[in-house]
Amino acid sequence: MKRTGPTDPNLRRLIRFLRKKSNEQGVKIWKDIAWRLERPRRQRAEVNVSKINRYAKDGEMIVVPGSVLGAGRLEKKVIVAAWKFSETAKKKIVEAGGEAITIEELVERNPKGSGVRIME
Repeated sequence: MKRTGPTDPNLRRLIRFLRKKSNEQGVKIWKDIAWRLERPRRQRAEVNVSKINRYAKDGEMIVVPGSVLGAGRLEKKVIVAAWKFSETAKKKIVEAGGEAITIEELVERNPKGSGVRIME
């Protein structure tokens, strides 16, 4: 069976964007995230805010190549970039003093990808 990749046009655009930025900047992290987003949906990351709270440090930049879900509590001020957020996850991140942004916004803010942590 031929592997076709994601059918969502927005996700395909994001993957192309990440590969382009990776080549322009010479940074491997964006290519790694593009590869992780290209996986089948059932293999893509789904991270709860409780996991972010457990493993992230205060003020850290986290990227989730998949979805962020709202189970648990978040007590740290972190910047979280992801493909998708649930409404409760967004609310909890903002209430904790952090930011919930798209992956494109993270690439524009930090083109070199320094200090970015991938969480799956």
